[in-house]
Amino acid sequence: MRILLIAGGWSTEREVSLSGARGIRAALKNLGHEVMDFDPSTDLGELFTKARQCDFAFINLHGSPGEDGLFQAMLETVNCPYQGSNPTASFLALNKAASKAVFRDLNLPTPDWEFLPTPPGNDWAPQLEYPLFAKPNLGGSSLGMTLVNGPEDLQDALKTIYDMGEEALLEAYIKGIEITCGVLDDTALAPILICPKDGASFFDYASKYIAGKCDEICPAPIPDSLTKSIQDITLKAHRCLKLSGYSRADFMVVGNAPYLLEINTLPGMTPTSLIPQEAAEAGYSFEDLIAKLIELGMSRSQA
Repeated sequence: MRILLIAGGWSTEREVSLSGARGIRAALKNLGHEVMDFDPSTDLGELFTKARQCDFAFINLHGSPGEDGLFQAMLETVNCPYQGSNPTASFLALNKAASKAVFRDLNLPTPDWEFLPTPPGNDWAPQLEYPLFAKPNLGGSSLGMTLVNGPEDLQDALKTIYDMGEEALLEAYIKGIEITCGVLDDTALAPILICPKDGASFFDYASKYIAGKCDEICPAPIPDSLTKSIQDITLKAHRCLKLSGYSRADFMVVGNAPYLLEINTLPGMTPTSLIPQEAAEAGYSFEDLIAKLIELGMSRSQA
């Protein structure tokens, strides 16, 4: 097949997207596909023309636009199949405040939060106790995310987020271990234990993308009962948001209690990223995983 590889874009995660695209491109070629590269930051107006020339689109964009459903919606207007979730599910999952509201409505455990779409007044104070996390509501890769230890740090943390053009989400700090769990073809994969190094207080951008900054242990060395609980919550979150193909849910775990932080519809796809590690534990090579995602995307488009 001729496959349109969509990567780059103009979100804050552009470089992460381009890095992942290199491994995807090599895998697609090894699978015998012809690859047409497309960077929407320079060629957005050409998307429809390029998509009509291809049999399938592989989207490797992170953040917004990309995970917000924009390109999925554009591809659907020209009936070009793609991997992953549809526009509505993608947008709902990317919006942390909205997806957490869904989780809470369905009694899925998630940390308490406050949504701040605009800067609060000078006399405002959060209802959450310190420490707490300040996050961009639509962002990813931990960019703009700050662990706020007290009121003296809050305004700077919020300014960082608003200066990015983002809405802010405050989230209760859960002190525990970090676990991530993927879904592939409506099956939960083996969870991964994430252990940031060099004094990092959470799984920040450096821990995610700089070699040696983090240990990722798959499968996570946790009790079977906790593994099952995490997998059950992951599948429920995937299904309640009506996601397709694959996703990855992130958790903080205290004792035997997992707290769902967020769910990713276009998770990192370098050969050493989290979903490929979990898929490898299930017997998929990186090329097998790429082929499976194409198969699932084609099947959905023909349903």
